[in-house]
Amino acid sequence: MHYVWMVIVGFVVGLVARAILPGTQALGFILTAALGIAGSFLAGLVGAQLGWYTPGAPAGFVASVVGAIVLLFVVGKLKGGSSGG
Repeated sequence: MHYVWMVIVGFVVGLVARAILPGTQALGFILTAALGIAGSFLAGLVGAQLGWYTPGAPAGFVASVVGAIVLLFVVGKLKGGSSGG
């Protein structure tokens, strides 16, 4: 059941991140959920390194959204930079 909640919350985080970041992101359900999960993981790692979270503690919702926005921004720049020729 933990994994089901992880996917649901990850999907919501991914949707919020896509709504906040301007532009169009062509992501389906699975990639949106993966974006949210990865954003939460990134926020947890960075937060633990900065002393905001204890190691292994989950990141908060806002931090997860910020992590997902950062990932979405980086992926957008990598895609935009490599396709221009």
